[in-house]
Amino acid sequence: MPTPDEIDALLPQTQCRRCGYPACRPYAEALARGETTPNRCPPGGEALIGRLASLLGVPATPLDPEVGPPQAPQVARIVEADCIGCTLCLQACPVDAILGAPKRMHTVIEDECTGCGLCLPPCPVDCIVLLPVPAFPEASASRARFLRRQARLERGEDPRKRIHRPRDEDRLKRTLVAAALARARSGKTHGSTP
Repeated sequence: MPTPDEIDALLPQTQCRRCGYPACRPYAEALARGETTPNRCPPGGEALIGRLASLLGVPATPLDPEVGPPQAPQVARIVEADCIGCTLCLQACPVDAILGAPKRMHTVIEDECTGCGLCLPPCPVDCIVLLPVPAFPEASASRARFLRRQARLERGEDPRKRIHRPRDEDRLKRTLVAAALARARSGKTHGSTP
C-alpha cells in the first residue's frame, strides 16, 4: 500500500475541500487507509484519477459526480472598486494568497492563488471572481504555504495577524513624526530670544 506522502505528492494542493476532506493531506491519508476512492479530486481531473488508481492498484473510474465537475486551473481576482476591506476572504484563504487590511482594498497574489474558491462564499459584497489561468501553481509551493498557515493557526495565532502590520507601521511612523516635531519645537524654543 502506498504511503500518504506518496499519494499527497500527486495531489494538486489546491486545498479546495471539494473531495469532502478539509485539505489534500487528509484525503491522501484516507486513500492510503482505503476509506475513499481516487476519483474525488475535481482539480486533478481524469489525469490524476489515472495516476492515483495506478498507484493504489485499483481500477480508474470517472470523477464522482458528487464532487462536481472537473475544475480547470483558475485564479481569484478581487474587483477593487467593490471591496470593502472586511478581511473575511483573508481568513478563508488556505494558502494566504490574499493581502489587505481592515477597511482597505484587498488583492490576490495571483501566482500563489490555487483557485480553490473558498474566498467567494464569505465575501459579503460578491467582489471576488474566478478567472481561468493556464496552469495551477506549483503543488509543492502551495503545500508549503498551506502548512505554514496551519502551523500559525495551531499556535493560536489570529489568521488575520499578518494584516495588522500596516497599522503597527502607521503607528510607528506617527510616533516618529511626533517625536521629530517635538524635537523641532524644542529646538526653536531653546534657540529663540525673548
